[in-house]
Amino acid sequence: MPAPASDTSATPAVELPEDALLIVAMPDTVLFPGTVFPILVGRASSVAAAEQALRAERPIGILMQKDTENQEPRAADLYTTGTIANILRYVTLPEGGHHVVVQGVQRFRVKEFLSEQPVLTVSAERIDEPGAQGTEIEARVLHLRQQALEALQLLPNVPPPLVAAVQNTAGAGALADLVAAYMDLERADRQSLLETVDIAERIDKVSALLAKRIEVMRLSQEIGQRTKATFDERQKEAILREQMAAIKKELGETEDDGKSQEVAELTKAIDAARLPPEADEIARKELRRYQRMPTEATEAGMVRTYLDWLVALPWAEPEARAIDIAAARQVLDQDHYGLTKIKQRIVEFLAVRKLAPHGKAPILCFVGPPGVGKTSLGQSIARAMGRPFAHVSLGGVHDEAEIRGHRRTYIGAMPGNIIQAIRKAKARDCVMMLDEIDKMGSGIQGDPSAAMLEVLDPEQNAGFRDNYLGVPFDLSRIVFITTANQLDTIPGPLRDRMEIIQLVSYTENEKFEIARRYLVRRQLEANGVGAEQASIDDEALRHIIRDYTREAGVRNLAREIGRVLRHVAVQIAEGKTEQRAVTAADLADILGPLRFENDVAMRTSTPGVATGLAWTPVGGDILFIEATSYPGKGALILTGQLGDVMRESVQAALSIVKHRAGELGIEEKRFTELDIHVHVPAGATPKDGPSAGVAMFTALVSLLTNRTVRSDTAMTGEISLRGLVLPVGGIKEKIIAAAAAGITRVMLPARNRRDYDDIPQEVRDKLEFVWLERVDQAIAAALEPAASVSAPAPD
Repeated sequence: MPAPASDTSATPAVELPEDALLIVAMPDTVLFPGTVFPILVGRASSVAAAEQALRAERPIGILMQKDTENQEPRAADLYTTGTIANILRYVTLPEGGHHVVVQGVQRFRVKEFLSEQPVLTVSAERIDEPGAQGTEIEARVLHLRQQALEALQLLPNVPPPLVAAVQNTAGAGALADLVAAYMDLERADRQSLLETVDIAERIDKVSALLAKRIEVMRLSQEIGQRTKATFDERQKEAILREQMAAIKKELGETEDDGKSQEVAELTKAIDAARLPPEADEIARKELRRYQRMPTEATEAGMVRTYLDWLVALPWAEPEARAIDIAAARQVLDQDHYGLTKIKQRIVEFLAVRKLAPHGKAPILCFVGPPGVGKTSLGQSIARAMGRPFAHVSLGGVHDEAEIRGHRRTYIGAMPGNIIQAIRKAKARDCVMMLDEIDKMGSGIQGDPSAAMLEVLDPEQNAGFRDNYLGVPFDLSRIVFITTANQLDTIPGPLRDRMEIIQLVSYTENEKFEIARRYLVRRQLEANGVGAEQASIDDEALRHIIRDYTREAGVRNLAREIGRVLRHVAVQIAEGKTEQRAVTAADLADILGPLRFENDVAMRTSTPGVATGLAWTPVGGDILFIEATSYPGKGALILTGQLGDVMRESVQAALSIVKHRAGELGIEEKRFTELDIHVHVPAGATPKDGPSAGVAMFTALVSLLTNRTVRSDTAMTGEISLRGLVLPVGGIKEKIIAAAAAGITRVMLPARNRRDYDDIPQEVRDKLEFVWLERVDQAIAAALEPAASVSAPAPD
């Protein structure tokens, strides 16, 4: 036996009682008595135990851990039944650790754990092997031996000594342990067999587990044989077909007429496709390969599919299409109400395309809430230009291959979404809408936004190379238009390639006109109702807009109008009426109770509540800032799923209130005697951003001075610690949302005056604007006069 490592003296010897065992804990190994097993020892406690056992010429105990991931197992982490083992060989490895060969001697059970450091020691009770004699035991042993030999025959490269050991092992328990040691078992099954002392029971368990393994091995062998037979049959068939083709060639016989006709049709299609030189050369090369292949060959189908894709794409130079600017204006006005500035920008875009058809036009990106007409604007541009319209949805795309395509080496490979859309449009100069470009993701398959850089870059897309096609395809004649709900999630390099056109929320009047001019007519057609059979009066339409929908666009409005007309359709189909005019009084019966009510006055009727304005990717909205206090130690509690920036706004607002407590008439002791709780309702919705700073400050001052905030007033603006009111974004959407919620007075940062002209005139006429430079102005403008009654005690 090799000598122990030179540093063993560093671990002091532990004096052990006679029945004590030095323990080596194993993460995943169960050692059975009578078997020899190599183990790798690396933990300090296990190395110390092995080396001390060597010096004292004592056996060691092998116990398995309950959790394989535990790197420092304690007594509670180990099973209490293990195997006493002799160390046969001990080698220190150059890279660290120790290679130990042990031989299992006897089972033992832990009576008591004596120590855990520096070595793990236990008081052990040796488990003697019970006697096993009789006809039943002999029968069990014979059956287990036959099973083991059968299993060895099913395994490849079995060492002869193992077969001899199975044949010659005499003891019943020893044979069961030998078979268990070499079976591929779960950790729990191995430990269970080690803990089974009764020999008959142990043999039965091993026999049952071995029977399952034999069945699995037989099934695996049968599957392998079937697979090999199928492969051999196909290989034989391929060889015979090659020989048949050679014989036909020698005899001068032609190939199958069907295949010849197919090749002739493909040749004609390649000639008609007018492919560029590189694509033409590859197409004809693949056609020659296809001609030589057996029709039944798997690769033949893949080559045929590839050729079909090549000849189906519009390679030829497109004909010039005249753009009529006056007709384009008419198309835009027919399809969309309002959007004056956006229509003007589209007309400018079309005018440039008319004067410089081969110039590098900008990529337009329509950004706005859902339902405001982004996709339909793209369709209108296609109509105005007289070009086919192709639509590619990028929402949820996270694999670069969905843009560039898969390589042909993969089974079921296809071109990317761009090439597929071009084939469907059958035009190389189509108008292509790349929808929801802000919702692309990235993963282990690559970053699709990086592939989009090549697609949208005029300097590169003339030679766009799809992985499936393998040849360049010119995208420079395509008019690309993209849509997004927000810009934050679009990577910077991709955003720089696009011209951003913002579409904002519709006003109530705009929604009314859209419903009256477009939506009612479309829903009448969709539900099979004639215009002479059903109608919705103007008051009812405004009622639906105001009380049953609250959105930036008109999608929900279209759904509610559809519900109303379906109700009428049922009455007409049942013969109850031939004509029905729906009025506002009918809506409660058809659509149910009101879904949106103006509760601003009710919710702001107590001190500590202010109405803020918020921007979201789906439009503007109002939110309520609620503050309350109760006896405490000056803590600030924030709830309502507030983001980090919004939390900091509350803290900044409270700091300004504390700093100006004297000016505001607030006793400073209240900040140390009260806990303040700020909550923003709709707690399930995450909220973030700095624009609620003014509302936070106003709500806190309202709470601590017991003055209510005016119920007709909403506000937005970021604040600084010096009390300045800073500008924020999304003003137009916020103001439209305020007007829709019944607000008549808004407080805005003075530096947002530049956004005033963007607010629709009809909305401006409904509102009074208060421009803020400092927070003091917000208090003077927002708070009601102090109540005559004394402030109530904190609750």
